[in-house]
Amino acid sequence: LKYMYVMAFAVEEINRNSTLLPGVKLGYRIFDSCSRYPWALQHALGCEYFKTCIIAVKNVNNISVSFPQISYFASCPCLSDRSKFPNFFRTIPSDIYQAWAMAQLAIRFHWTWIGAVIVNNDYGQLAIQVYVFVVTLYQCFYKYHLHIYNDLLQDLVTSKVASGVLGVAIQSSKISGFENYLRNLHPRDTPSYSYFSSSLKHPFTDTSQLRVSYNVYLAVYAAAHALHIFAHNFFFLEKSSLLNFYCFQLLQHLNKVNVTTPQGEMFYFQGADIPAKYDLVNWQNTPEGTLKLVLIGRVDGFDLILNESAIQWSTGSNQVPVSVCSESCPPGTRVATRKGEPVCCFDCIPCAEGEISNTTGSPHCERCPSEFWSDAERTACILRQVDFLSFNETLGITLATAAVSGATVTTAVFVVFLYYRQTPVVRANNSELSFLLLVSLKLCFLCSLVFIGRPSVWACRFQQAAFGISFVLCVSCLLVKTIVVLAVLIKYKLLLILKCNIIYVIICAVWLSLSPPVPQQDLGFQGSKVTLKCAMASVVGFSLVLGYIGLLACTCLLLAFLARKLPDNFNEAKLITFSMLIFCAVWVAFVPAYVSSPGKYVVAVEIFAILASSYGLLLCIFAPKCFIILLRPEKNTKKHLMERGKNCQNHHQSAV
Repeated sequence: LKYMYVMAFAVEEINRNSTLLPGVKLGYRIFDSCSRYPWALQHALGCEYFKTCIIAVKNVNNISVSFPQISYFASCPCLSDRSKFPNFFRTIPSDIYQAWAMAQLAIRFHWTWIGAVIVNNDYGQLAIQVYVFVVTLYQCFYKYHLHIYNDLLQDLVTSKVASGVLGVAIQSSKISGFENYLRNLHPRDTPSYSYFSSSLKHPFTDTSQLRVSYNVYLAVYAAAHALHIFAHNFFFLEKSSLLNFYCFQLLQHLNKVNVTTPQGEMFYFQGADIPAKYDLVNWQNTPEGTLKLVLIGRVDGFDLILNESAIQWSTGSNQVPVSVCSESCPPGTRVATRKGEPVCCFDCIPCAEGEISNTTGSPHCERCPSEFWSDAERTACILRQVDFLSFNETLGITLATAAVSGATVTTAVFVVFLYYRQTPVVRANNSELSFLLLVSLKLCFLCSLVFIGRPSVWACRFQQAAFGISFVLCVSCLLVKTIVVLAVLIKYKLLLILKCNIIYVIICAVWLSLSPPVPQQDLGFQGSKVTLKCAMASVVGFSLVLGYIGLLACTCLLLAFLARKLPDNFNEAKLITFSMLIFCAVWVAFVPAYVSSPGKYVVAVEIFAILASSYGLLLCIFAPKCFIILLRPEKNTKKHLMERGKNCQNHHQSAV
């Protein structure tokens, strides 16, 4: 009803204006559409002036007819399409701007978990689609569809839920004289509303915030100014001609409307639309328990002006409420979306080792360069520390202590054998070979120390050469000892040992000259540390070295096993058999352990194999002899050894 009267007020105001359409009076006919759009269109089309021109000021969606129409409430973005709706104008902005304004509010307050109250029809659905699109460009949106009712702001139940809600409203304005116009309506003309003149406060006479009503007011003035432009351009026409102009003539003049409203605002059409202007409002509680709309800002085109201090939040605090499904992921983590949930609902996954994220809400973690590693917080890449098996760490100290202890024990055994060199136990089994074996064992223990410390070009070459020569000398001594047991009269024992070592020296020299081990950084296992180790440039060369030592060991084991039961005064074949079993077991287990060990533990595995096999040889070969020399001297006599030899020979003959 108020919309009808504001149209009538505007027409009467224009008719009183001496400068706008002078000498011409506007009129109107009002039909009740009963809130049915087809009926409104039918009434408009039934007018007897249809063949000349009709200016329809209404809210209607079906605009396929040819006469100009100015809508005050049709806000669908689709109506901006001039190719489909060339005759349509409106004094309300497109919903695109309203959705944009709401999206900007959400973005400004960093909200991602939002409930939107919309009209449950095509208008509401389209508006929410535009809104979701704008917000999704920045973050996320999750919507609820709710119905809107006409007594919404006054409902006490709703007020408990809706207090503090922000909204985008059609811009409000004042129309001078309109309130008096409503209050002075004569009861004779409007008998049903005669009491308005005496009523202190009533929604009908409340003109403090005219929103849709002001759009009606603008629509009437737009039509009047278009007629004024037409009349001014064709001033030579008679007044009767002005009543019979054609629709297309008025249509082109509507596009030219650019005036200042009585309220001092510029008014013009941009195609079908006017420049977008909205009020930003806040639903605030009143002492009566209902809600009121409080102006907190405005929207002018794509400019948003907001007075945050005027907002009354539902929490009662001045702080902007936090409304997110998930808090932003801190640096050092990445966003992991949850399956089947909106993209603003996510988990924060810590970056893996070697990866970082140094921004909030990072979608993924960045891999550090090869020379760097992530810090403990996974927020920065730091230079890796060079790591190698050193004498300053527990593992290095333990292995070095074991090596030095082995060399010391070997030296002690050498001294004992040297002191008791004239005793039968020492002389019975080739004392020269025993002393040479002890020297080679001492070299085996000491060569393991070369593997500890910072790798260098010469250290990598020397440690493999020292290791190979020490063990080839050691195993070749045992091989000759075994051969001596089988053939006591063999000569040139030292020459045989020398030949065995010369073969190894040739293999080793070729390997180290063509493709020697070199220092190399291992980036694959130690995380924040980069391991410096000697890398085998040629696996074939290293395999040949180990293979040659293995060949000597297997030959020695086979011969010692065959000679273990031969009669002799002091047969070492059994001792050599046990020692070579241990030696072979250690080095067979060494291969898979060496291949699978990470970083500096490769070096530790090789040192352990050297020490284990050296201790095995030392204990198996020399422990029984030292036991007799030091603790059972009565058995260290020629008579005892002769009797033992005879017993062994008789036992062997009887067994045969």
